[in-house]
Amino acid sequence: MSLTLAKAASLLLEHHLLNEIITPQGWTLNADGITDAHASFTHITYDTRSVRKGTLLVCKGRFKPEFLDGLDDKGLAAYVSQTDYSAYTDAPGLIVTDARKALSLLSAEFYGRPQDGLTLIGITGTKGKTTTAYLTQAALNAYSGGRCALFSSVDLCLDGHDMIPSKLTTPESLDAFRMMREAVDNGMRYLVMEVSSQAYKVERVYGLTFDVGAFLNISPDHISAIEHPTFEDYLRCKRQLAYHSRALVLNADSAHADLVREDAAAANIPVTDFALRVDKGDTSTAAWQASPVDETRNTFRFTHNGDPVTELSLSLPGDFNYANALAAMALAHAAGVPCDSPAFSAMEPVKVPGRMELFGSEESGTVAIVDYAHNYASVTSLLDFVEHRYAGRSPRITLVAGSAGNKALDRRREIVEAAQHRIARFVFTAEDTDTEPYLDICNEMLGNVTDEHVDASVIVDRVAAITDAIANAQSHDGLDVVLLIGKGDERWIKDMNRHVAYEGDDRVAERLLHASKE
Repeated sequence: MSLTLAKAASLLLEHHLLNEIITPQGWTLNADGITDAHASFTHITYDTRSVRKGTLLVCKGRFKPEFLDGLDDKGLAAYVSQTDYSAYTDAPGLIVTDARKALSLLSAEFYGRPQDGLTLIGITGTKGKTTTAYLTQAALNAYSGGRCALFSSVDLCLDGHDMIPSKLTTPESLDAFRMMREAVDNGMRYLVMEVSSQAYKVERVYGLTFDVGAFLNISPDHISAIEHPTFEDYLRCKRQLAYHSRALVLNADSAHADLVREDAAAANIPVTDFALRVDKGDTSTAAWQASPVDETRNTFRFTHNGDPVTELSLSLPGDFNYANALAAMALAHAAGVPCDSPAFSAMEPVKVPGRMELFGSEESGTVAIVDYAHNYASVTSLLDFVEHRYAGRSPRITLVAGSAGNKALDRRREIVEAAQHRIARFVFTAEDTDTEPYLDICNEMLGNVTDEHVDASVIVDRVAAITDAIANAQSHDGLDVVLLIGKGDERWIKDMNRHVAYEGDDRVAERLLHASKE
């Protein structure tokens, strides 16, 4: 793990990213004549607060030159930037065309290219990434004796068993390579990671090639001024996985699946497809298939090229989770797990915090379901599950929902459209916001309700909203189902860009329903 100024310059030149090196002595492309050019950096960071002796600082994003004040005295060895900051520091500056790409390449090199010691599995899609990642890790852990790491939007796992909370769907590149190094040092052989559209948009996975990638599905989401300006941009970013994988697992039923197949062909990589079969008339020719054993849909039979593989009864309810399990099985097999391995059974007990957690009981008359559903597709799938699970009971359904501030603006309309003709009541409440007031977002969602037969109200305080929804449900005869979506098990809520402590939807539901959990 030795990265020097000379090596950094050479690497950046190789990738056509280096414009010049600026020092107090002049401008150059040749680092050899620069003092300490062959001295190893002791630290790499994009946070000026962590600069110490021997640090390579990468200036990315909304970097301000005044951030460099005093860093020479702290031992700044060099900086990487798209801007010349020689007026603010005497440290050599590697001036590049793209600081984010440079950060990824240099971080990988600084940490000794830990990706080379791992079988990398990358998963993208509008929905299902997290659950598929958990299921894939479970199978690979069982196969390898607990040697599979995980990067997910919920948790990180660097030693095969201990989970720590995650901050991003896909970590910033420097953080990702640092954690990969830790995983390799911990003896990990595999890494399963979610790959968001933003990961490609802002170069968090630049230079990284996955041994196996999975494209689960695509539907409009994350369209806003601060995410993707158009659906085409969103889809194009998702499609990059095909060009940065050695093999691809593809949902044959996904929208734009044919285009993704063309991407894989252009990248000259093999494609293994999968398809869930829940209708008897389904004639899918996908290599991997799963179908319910009986009408309860509590157990599914999995096949590969027509041959039986196993039967699974997941702890995660819903047809869509069997589709996730099918993708996980295809991924694990592509990563080396044989079809006859008992490792696939390790997927059965898997639960994902904040995903399809059920509280209360049918017998009590009130069931609450906590899920991270946050767009049209996921809300539709959740309601499909409720209708199938409680078929014949005609449950009265309440949806407690908000939407993110400043981004994915279409969700505010699409969540309402997905639910309003299928439920009895909306309660609009706070979700994470950037700079928009909670009340404005809630009122916008309220304004999208056009079905006069559905009750709708705004209760901004999220705990109060859930409390009201459950109390109202308990006041009715028959079966009431309360859907708490968007936050999962998160213990914070973002208020005007500040993370504020929050009890969590799951804990509120558990408390109000007297710790009764299905």
